[in-house]
Amino acid sequence: MLETAVREDALTTTPEGFELRIGLPWIRSMPLSSISGLKVEVDGLPLAPGESGVMLGPRRVSFDDLQEERGWWFVQDRLVLAGRRGLSRGSHAVAVDFQLMVPYLQARPGSPLVLPFHLEARLELDAAPVPRVSRDVA
Repeated sequence: MLETAVREDALTTTPEGFELRIGLPWIRSMPLSSISGLKVEVDGLPLAPGESGVMLGPRRVSFDDLQEERGWWFVQDRLVLAGRRGLSRGSHAVAVDFQLMVPYLQARPGSPLVLPFHLEARLELDAAPVPRVSRDVA
């Protein structure tokens, strides 16, 4: 699951900075509200809250506000993490950390299972697109 969470074409330039598309490293689709503690680093530098967000279609949502969203992250879709930081051409080290609450599994009685995830890759900015069937979470 982790091997396909960050594809080689995941890092792209936007007019405001960049977008990083990640896949869900879990076996079932999950509500967006199950994501917490989302952190992104590019080249070892963390994104500050004011320069980061999640794109849900045309809407930009802060990492912390994801827990208020009613949408879903389907296993075949990509969550679009947006950064308001310009990146130079070439290769960049990216890392994403977050927790995923699995509401249908218990860690102990009365407490849902929360799984920590760490994704990292070295990506070429604006690499040639890889054929795919996934779409962005909206």
